Amino acid sequence: MNGVIPIDKPVGVSSRKVVDAVARALDMKTVGHAGTLDPLASGVVIVCVGHATRLVDFLHELPKAYSAMFLLGRSSPSDDLETQVLVEVDPVQPDGAAIEAAAAGFCGEILQRPCDYSAVHIEGKRAYRLARKGREVVLAPKRVRIDQLVITAYDWPRLGLDVVCSSGTFIRAIGRDLAAALGTSAVMESLVRTAIGPFNQGAALPLDAVSPETVRGALLPPLAAVRHLPMTTLADDVLERAIRGGIIDIGASDLFLAAVDAAGDLVGMCAKHESGHHRLRPNFRGVG
Repeated sequence: MNGVIPIDKPVGVSSRKVVDAVARALDMKTVGHAGTLDPLASGVVIVCVGHATRLVDFLHELPKAYSAMFLLGRSSPSDDLETQVLVEVDPVQPDGAAIEAAAAGFCGEILQRPCDYSAVHIEGKRAYRLARKGREVVLAPKRVRIDQLVITAYDWPRLGLDVVCSSGTFIRAIGRDLAAALGTSAVMESLVRTAIGPFNQGAALPLDAVSPETVRGALLPPLAAVRHLPMTTLADDVLERAIRGGIIDIGASDLFLAAVDAAGDLVGMCAKHESGHHRLRPNFRGVG
């Protein structure tokens, strides 16, 4: 079996357990996910099965949509409720107009400092492991993209935000930094990932509904993982050369193209070669 399955993960369950549940249902070992979702969050986790596990990097390119709720006037080492929360004394209570104005400055490409309690590596170790041991965590800002930042609710101290952003963006950090721009602090109270690209929560299979029958019924073809990329159909003679590892000229300048056969099935990704032509990487039909 090969393909992708959007799963709706509940709060309190790790992404690893989601993968394990699908693997048990299909009695398969080649199963993985395309993007971790913290146990304290809920929503869409894309599980990849078989050959589709080799498409994870392309799924990471898709924008992600979230709905989050923050508590203003509070801070914590983890920027959420996982660690001890400190409540400010007489905090600044910004009005809605001030929040709208500040939020506008977070749209587009920005530099964001990752959260100390995160899976970012520091000299080979996860930042959250160091933070939990009381070690100093110094994380360099990285460039992320926020396509949309919408205020959905505001009733002090609660602030609701809907966010569409690039992979690698920390939603906790958006609340942290937005609050700092307003002269206060914030912790994330709840988080729901509502979509990853075209895979939305409403169409995802609930984790508690996972079974051999439901997983097979929800399985989408591998092509669903790369529909956001250019596509090329390989004629039989070109396809035979490609699956043997040969370089092919498909008259395209794209770095990657989804390569399909005459039946419309994904056979691999055409990756640009140093010659300017392409080669099938990964190749679903041969070693190449």
